[in-house]
Amino acid sequence: MAGLYSSSYRPSSSSSSASSSSSSSSRLLLLLTVLPLTLASFAFVLQWRGGVTDPLSRWSPDQPEFPGMSSSADGGSNSRRDGVSNLQSTSSDCASILLGHSSNNHPSFPYFRDWKLDYSSDLRPKICITTSTSAGLEQTLPWIFYHKVIGVSSFLLFVEGKAASPNVSRVLETIPGVKVIYRTRELEEQQAKSRIWNETWLASFFYKPCNYELFVKQSLNMEMAIVMARESGMDWIIHLDTDELVYPAGTREYSLRQLLSDVPGNVDMVIFPNYESSVERDDIKEPFSEVSMFKKNYDHLPKDVYFGNYKDATRGNPNYFLTYGNGKSAARVQDHLRPNGAHRWHNYMKTPNEIKLEEAAILHYTYPKFSDLTSRRDRCGCKPTKEDVKRCFMLDFDRSAFIIASTATEEEMLQWYRERVVWTDKTLNLKLLRKGILTRIYSPMVIIQSLRETGVFRSVIAKAAETTLSKDNFLKSVDSNNSTRNARSETIFSRKFDAGGVSQLTARRILEVIDDGLIPSAIPPLSPPKLDHSNLITSS
Repeated sequence: MAGLYSSSYRPSSSSSSASSSSSSSSRLLLLLTVLPLTLASFAFVLQWRGGVTDPLSRWSPDQPEFPGMSSSADGGSNSRRDGVSNLQSTSSDCASILLGHSSNNHPSFPYFRDWKLDYSSDLRPKICITTSTSAGLEQTLPWIFYHKVIGVSSFLLFVEGKAASPNVSRVLETIPGVKVIYRTRELEEQQAKSRIWNETWLASFFYKPCNYELFVKQSLNMEMAIVMARESGMDWIIHLDTDELVYPAGTREYSLRQLLSDVPGNVDMVIFPNYESSVERDDIKEPFSEVSMFKKNYDHLPKDVYFGNYKDATRGNPNYFLTYGNGKSAARVQDHLRPNGAHRWHNYMKTPNEIKLEEAAILHYTYPKFSDLTSRRDRCGCKPTKEDVKRCFMLDFDRSAFIIASTATEEEMLQWYRERVVWTDKTLNLKLLRKGILTRIYSPMVIIQSLRETGVFRSVIAKAAETTLSKDNFLKSVDSNNSTRNARSETIFSRKFDAGGVSQLTARRILEVIDDGLIPSAIPPLSPPKLDHSNLITSS
């Protein structure tokens, strides 16, 4: 019986064990099947609701999301989900993009509410950029939309030349947040009566041509821009040229708005040191999309590194930078604010409390195209002599460039440009990159290339083409363009001079300033610190 029992028991035990093993395997297989499906479903729901970003789609060529452009914590769920939707062709062969709708196949920007990047009142602080420009759309459109992407709310464009032509200004006027101000006779008559014109802190720049005239014009425009910015509820105002981009490094997002929102409330002015473009070719066509190498500012370098590599970085030019090195600034819009030249702001009632940023900068695209030599020459009527160019240009390199462009052949100009502007020595470039003098910055290039690829610029132009310009506005824009030179000479330049060509009012005001010394002179574009025996350091 024992043997029979044992014999009958063993099969039963084996069968039970096999059944248990089969059941465990089934449960394990079911778990391994259900768990990934559950996790995938959960991830899908989160991503669909905007909770996570798929890393594959984040960095895929079909959906470029720009470095540092994560969603703002206070931007609202709708603004975080807004992005660029599909590009659809129209019968006119002009792209019509529909931004502002969530899409998995196109880039997402922190401040998109619709394709116009038009911001509502909940986005603070509100930032205004003002400029005086004669540039065409190929430069102005990327400049505007790049700054829209990083959070700028409003643009005040004081236009003349090509920028004031009907075809260009009509496009600019269709962009939300952009106000175009033409340099009409009425504008210059108004500025001739302004407070700045009747003071002395800008007096040393009056009645000189070329860069000096531009400097005065920029200051007068900035004075008007302050009033406009305040009336429209702006919190900050920045003066930039259209060959400059704000680089908001040091923020969690790639965001100027976040950068300025972190500024303490007792700070009146924020200084952005400027970096200067270092082009590596002589055939650059679109600097914002083609230039990635920049020379750092003295303020962002250790002193021994700056002076220790000064000669290598200068490459035979008059200074470390080709042009200015004292940066640009943002001012908090408040009572008694005034410009202090094109690079700084001041206040009539107090000395502004200012800070200088340690990471953020202004990217200055300096002579990035060979044609910049002749275009600058054509805008100035000075004689190409060492003495006469001092009346026209404040900085040494501008003077040298004007003389070369006015006296040399095309081949000689190109050779000079390659030697003085283009960085063709790869060994030297690598050395200065390792030292930290040169740096690579790709974010603006990526943003502007992506904006171009998604059709933003083409869409703006197409929209303007569909808008009929009224006869009155058309004539006004043409008149404003043609009357500029006559208005300036007849209204402003004749207003202040006596028979001997001396401004009595200006002379009187200068004496007053000498007596009390309360009003600082306007800060002009300044070169970076020069190398001298006191700071001579041998480069290691």
